[in-house]
Amino acid sequence: MKLRSLALGSIAAFALVACASPQSRENGTAPDPQDLLAIAAMDPEESAGICIGAGPQTPRDITNKSGLNSLLFDLAPPPQKMNLCNIHAHKNAEHKGPGFSLFVNSGETGGYACNDRDSLTEDELADPFDGEGAFKGVAPGDTIEVHWVYTSCDTAPGEGLGACAPATCSNPTLRVEAQTFLVVNDPNALDINSFDFAGDLQASGFHQPGSLPKGTGDPVVFRGSTTGPSYSQSTCSPLQVTWSVRPQCARVDISSLHEWAAKGNVFNESEAHGVRQLVTAPELLAPIE
Repeated sequence: MKLRSLALGSIAAFALVACASPQSRENGTAPDPQDLLAIAAMDPEESAGICIGAGPQTPRDITNKSGLNSLLFDLAPPPQKMNLCNIHAHKNAEHKGPGFSLFVNSGETGGYACNDRDSLTEDELADPFDGEGAFKGVAPGDTIEVHWVYTSCDTAPGEGLGACAPATCSNPTLRVEAQTFLVVNDPNALDINSFDFAGDLQASGFHQPGSLPKGTGDPVVFRGSTTGPSYSQSTCSPLQVTWSVRPQCARVDISSLHEWAAKGNVFNESEAHGVRQLVTAPELLAPIE
C-alpha cells in the first residue's frame, strides 16, 4: 500500500513512529531459508533494532500465523460495504505467500516473486512494447502486487492515500485487498482493466471496482499497517489496516497494464512502486486468527 501522498504531505497529521530495541528474538520455529536470505540482506542498522510503540506491521509471511503484537483494533467491514479509494501496484510482492516465495533482493524493488516465473515460455516472455509501454517499470516475467484500498470515509477514488483519508474524515477505517500477479505476454491472461474502478456509485451506495480477483485461494485476513519503502522494521507505520491477501499468484497480460495507464485512470497510476521489506519480528506482527 503506497504512501506517495503521505510523503507529499497530503496527510500531514500522520507521523512516523521509530525507536530501536536491540533485544534478540526467537519465535520457536525453524527459519525458512528464503527468510534467512532476506534477513541477511537487511541493513545492519535495521537488523539491530525494531520500532516500538506502534501497532502490527505489514508486509508479512502469510503462512506464519504467529505474532506478539497485542495492539488490537476492529477488523474492517467487507470491501462491498466500504468505498474503494485507490488502486496501485508494487514491483514484486511485498508479502510472502505459498505462490510467491522467491526472494528477489532487499532493494526498493525487491520483495518476492511468483514461484512459476521460470516456467514461462518464450512467447510469454516476449515484450511487445520493448520496454516502452505506458505502465513503467515492468516487463513480462516480472511480479507485481496490486492493492485495492478501501476506506470508511465518504470519498471518491483518487490518487494515493490522500484519497482514502481526506481532511474531512478523521480516523478512517482502512482495508486492503491484495493480489500478486505474474506479468506475461498473453491476451488470454487476466485483464487488469476488469478490476479497475467501475466509474459509478453502486446501488449499495459505495464506490467499487468492476470485480476483485478470484480463484487464487481464500484470502488471509489480518491486522497490519500501510507499507511502501518509507517504512521498515525500525521505522513503523502508525496507520491501522485490515489486510486480505490472496495466497496464490495469477497471470496478468502486460498489454492490459499498458492500456490501463495509457487511457488514464482516476488514480494517476502509471508505474509499479517500491516495496517495504518483509516484517519478521514477532513483536511487530499480529497473530492471524
